Amino acid sequence: MFIILIKITLSLLALTIILTATARIVIVTSTQRLTLPIDKQPEAQVALVFGAGLRRDGSPTAILRDRVQSAVELYQNGKVQKLLMSGDNSYADYNEPGAMREYALSLGIPEADIVLDYAGRRTYDTCYRAKEIFGIQSAILVTQSFHLPRAVYTCRSMGMAVTGYAAENIPFRKSSQLYWNIREIPAMLMAFIDVTFTRPIPILGEKEPIFRD
Repeated sequence: MFIILIKITLSLLALTIILTATARIVIVTSTQRLTLPIDKQPEAQVALVFGAGLRRDGSPTAILRDRVQSAVELYQNGKVQKLLMSGDNSYADYNEPGAMREYALSLGIPEADIVLDYAGRRTYDTCYRAKEIFGIQSAILVTQSFHLPRAVYTCRSMGMAVTGYAAENIPFRKSSQLYWNIREIPAMLMAFIDVTFTRPIPILGEKEPIFRD
């Protein structure tokens, strides 16, 4: 019995490794040409900014400030019409989109051009809701380079025309870079499973189209 359990465990481990490697290859190879510098970015409806945590005082983390700054660059260069800030607001005292808006306002973005998605709890949810709730057809996705392949892959699976713009304004500690890169390994596998097999439906609600015909 013990030997059988070992064989089953090893088989499951091998299967997990194969699936993880497959997911990474598919995601990276299918999106690697879609991360572009600002001068090569096509015009799009919105810059879609993904949440990345808050500090204890409720302000954006450095990694989130970097994303907002990069979205502001796109707006100021005429690449997008509005900024769609998507993040977690599952608790009354935790409001990622609100903190992102305040930072964007401090950088000179008009309040009328900032749209908030309070239910972007993960990348899949953000992409799904951008299309289904806010009616987005084209977007420039704003996040760090380690996250862009998964974000672009996921949003493209929703039928949106997207490119990626890497947030690179703020340098990060090597320990932080290592953490986020390791985190992407299981996250890519989950994205692959979500897009290919399960297609879960996140929290939705009333449609809130940003652009009306």
